[in-house]
Amino acid sequence: MGLGVRLLFGLCMMFGMGGQAYLPGLAPVSFCEPAKVGNGCKSDVELFVNRLDSIESVLSYEYSMFDFCQAPKNRSRPSENLGQVLFGERIEHSPYKIEFKKDVKCAKVCDVKVYDPTSKEDQARLHFIMQAMQLNYHNYWIIDNMPVTWCYNVEDGKKYCSTGFPVGCFVNDEGLMKDACAINPGYNVHDTYYLFNHVDITITYHSGAGAGWQGARLVAAKLEPRSIKHTKDSPDECKGKAPLAIPSKLSAPLHVLYSYSITFIKNDTISWASRWDYILESMPHSNIQWFSIINSLIIVLFLSGMVAMILLRTLHKDIARYNQDDAQEEFGWKLVHGDVFRPPRRGMLLAVCVGSGTQTAIMVLITLFFACLGFLSPANRGALMTCAVVIWVLLGTPAGFVSAHLYKTFGGGRWKLNILLTALLCPGVVFADFFLMNVMLRVEGSSAAVPFSTLLAVLALWFCVSLPLTFLGAYVGFKRKPMEQPVRTNQLPRQIPPQTVYTHTLLAVVIGGILPFACIFIQLFFILNSIWSHQLYYMFGFLFLVFIILLITCSEATILLCYFQLCSEDYHWWWRSFLTSGFTAMYLLIYAMHYFATHLHLAGLASIFLYFGYTLIMAIIFFLLTGTVGFLACLWFVRTIYSVVKVD
Repeated sequence: MGLGVRLLFGLCMMFGMGGQAYLPGLAPVSFCEPAKVGNGCKSDVELFVNRLDSIESVLSYEYSMFDFCQAPKNRSRPSENLGQVLFGERIEHSPYKIEFKKDVKCAKVCDVKVYDPTSKEDQARLHFIMQAMQLNYHNYWIIDNMPVTWCYNVEDGKKYCSTGFPVGCFVNDEGLMKDACAINPGYNVHDTYYLFNHVDITITYHSGAGAGWQGARLVAAKLEPRSIKHTKDSPDECKGKAPLAIPSKLSAPLHVLYSYSITFIKNDTISWASRWDYILESMPHSNIQWFSIINSLIIVLFLSGMVAMILLRTLHKDIARYNQDDAQEEFGWKLVHGDVFRPPRRGMLLAVCVGSGTQTAIMVLITLFFACLGFLSPANRGALMTCAVVIWVLLGTPAGFVSAHLYKTFGGGRWKLNILLTALLCPGVVFADFFLMNVMLRVEGSSAAVPFSTLLAVLALWFCVSLPLTFLGAYVGFKRKPMEQPVRTNQLPRQIPPQTVYTHTLLAVVIGGILPFACIFIQLFFILNSIWSHQLYYMFGFLFLVFIILLITCSEATILLCYFQLCSEDYHWWWRSFLTSGFTAMYLLIYAMHYFATHLHLAGLASIFLYFGYTLIMAIIFFLLTGTVGFLACLWFVRTIYSVVKVD
């Protein structure tokens, strides 16, 4: 889980403040009545259906897997980008026919579906729908690239607009019911399922008269799902009907008829550019998010300033004292000047991790920058993931360069192995985890399983684009001279004195990740909500600022602990600096466990396995990113302080 400091704070705030400045959507489409079609104006308002998913299960399913009314099979699916496929979106045409400004009252969608209790096939089809109602699966429909929302009242008289609506609801033996049943009086029979087989769709449009363009543009699409027990094969009235109550054990044939109503409303006060506002403004905790993020930023900035001030003042005194009298006995961090640049153990692995972390950090920075500009808004489906993958692939050159140059500085000579590990090790671990999750999804029949053709495309990008670029960067890195260190390294390593509990490596690593995590945990909560609770995330302006603060905090925390380490005459700082800031990923993993225990109620071992599998991918990527930032900051710090102190 969105590059000057966002042309600075003011612009970042503006882009993060919702739909008016940030969510323009894609190119507008004009609609008009059938008699006026032409000049870029069309009358058919197409309704698309997407995959169904639930907050109680990680497994999502295609619309066509359910025994709902289906669109004609001869219609080809809309094309989907790489990001949509990786995120599990499966957009299809729907059987609903909508013409602009043509109201429809209680129309039939398709023929009556009959479920015979003696037929195993009918029982299996009905059981799949009933299980979806029990696990609170939601439909996700799209009109004019805009989610069809289900708006309902919540506590304190506020209205919440969800981008999906439930298949139905279930009342168990004890009378406990899902939210969809609770807000509909009359849906209260125990051990009963209520299938939402009717939808009232309201489409709001903005007229182009006097605005310089022809026709009208859609600015909102809302629906209200209902359960209706139709008494005829063709519905004549959908008001005042009893709900379609389905007992858990079917004893007689069940007839299900799907129907819909369409109403068009003109509203010229809502502009097309701000049509996402009513969705974003109704997101839960949005006001709390603003206050919490600002509060977190102020605290972290204050703490970072204090750390920087203390460190700089102490260093200034150290350098002045060390350079004052050449005859005095060496002590403190100057004492280890002959060993501080001694190559670390497993330098190959460290160079590979830093190279991959550099690639990841630049990718996140560029992606968040484009997200701040609005190019990766929720209206542009799949753009965020597509952008991240493409940018990561194209950044193989800096990964190879950093890894090779650092490895050469360590005195390594196995350059072929270094190149291969940089290109394959860290991406391979992430891909192996992703592939394992994909196999699980495939076994469970979920639509989130990435098709084999897409996996081949990802592998082609990896091996045909990223790998050659990594070779190119590594070639340039090995051709360059190794970094010239400001002091010479002694032939024999100095013995490190016994360390106290306070300077022990494990304690320093554990403490080092606390402050960086403190500046992201609030944003992390909303990012996890976006991923697992299917809420829209759009405050990329604040996310970009938090990312910059994260980089600063990782750097300062690592430098401070590295200074204490050198003062205790421990010169093994290479790996320790990487692990100190990288340990932030462990706090991320612990927080994800806390989120799982307190906010999610996943059903089934498959969903739990998938949740932690995908969380592990996030933690690995975050470990490489934060570890690399801390390491590079510490490398700069150590080279700087030893270049300004006099050494014989």
